Amino acid sequence: MPTRTARTEWTGGLQDGSGQVELTSSGIGTYEVSFPKRAADDADGTTSPEELIAAAHSSCFAMQLSALIAEAGGTPQALEVTADVSLGPDPAGGFRLTGIALTLRGEVEGLDADGFAKAAEAAKAGCPVSKALTGVDITLDAALVT
Repeated sequence: MPTRTARTEWTGGLQDGSGQVELTSSGIGTYEVSFPKRAADDADGTTSPEELIAAAHSSCFAMQLSALIAEAGGTPQALEVTADVSLGPDPAGGFRLTGIALTLRGEVEGLDADGFAKAAEAAKAGCPVSKALTGVDITLDAALVT
């Protein structure tokens, strides 16, 4: 399996500095990062490690779920996954990820609500990003839509 790479250039201190994160493997973009905007309610055009983790988690979960739905005899028509990644203080000092809320709405043929829920829970536990983030509380709100 391939290795993927991202690279960050940072200039300055934590509060007055800023940087750019480059998605090197894909070459699809370079994005601004800064700690004050990371900790603010309005990101104002910058990304953050938490947003990048949310992107990784939502896409990984969707891929894993589509495979599990097929294994269960269903056919995924559409899966919409949102990952909300929260940053907060760490009691040991500094900051930490305080939680990840996955929200899933899916259109699936061939599975009932129980089968869909079972596949979603298995995807939450089994996707590689979930496995990497076992130290973070991950919740799931999953529902079929018609």
